[in-house]
Amino acid sequence: MSDALILASKSKARAAVLKGAGLEFVQIGSGVDEDALKDALRAEGATVGKQADLLAETKALKVSISHPGIVLGCDQMLDLDGVGLDKVSTRGEAADVLRRLRGKTHILQGAIVACIEGAPVWRHLAQPRLRMRNFSDAFLEDYLDRIGDAAFESVGCYQLEGLGAQLFDRIDGDYFSILGMPLLPLMGWLRDRGALPA
Repeated sequence: MSDALILASKSKARAAVLKGAGLEFVQIGSGVDEDALKDALRAEGATVGKQADLLAETKALKVSISHPGIVLGCDQMLDLDGVGLDKVSTRGEAADVLRRLRGKTHILQGAIVACIEGAPVWRHLAQPRLRMRNFSDAFLEDYLDRIGDAAFESVGCYQLEGLGAQLFDRIDGDYFSILGMPLLPLMGWLRDRGALPA
């Protein structure tokens, strides 16, 4: 690649997707106060998709100002009927979220923004739809027992690449985008600009 690629995130899942595809990159955490920014955007009435997009842009811009190359900012938010759900920190909260999602379809609003020299040059919003099956309370408790603290690592309290797959009966959308990295659109854009072999 002719342009250095920087992931403005400490996310292990996003890094794993890029590494799996053979992309060379470095990770630099953005240090953005995501909760404060989300609160401000919600107070202004921004949609869940717009919140994800602006969070991704803010992360990329912050790193891009001081680092040359293509800086990627990503954000993913769970959209349940137009309401954004956040990560939880207790088992009781995880159980409440999963009960809210049970039997319903939600959207993962997954934004990626590329910045160069402190300016956004490309963006994409992936919107996979996932329908959670109507599982029993006994299954829910067993699931939470088995995943432990992993329930607190992602919005929605699941990792589709692991036991979380058992929660769903239908998925419409790109698997990589569900993992938080819209890989195929990103690689298409990188090829278009000559940063990846065509």
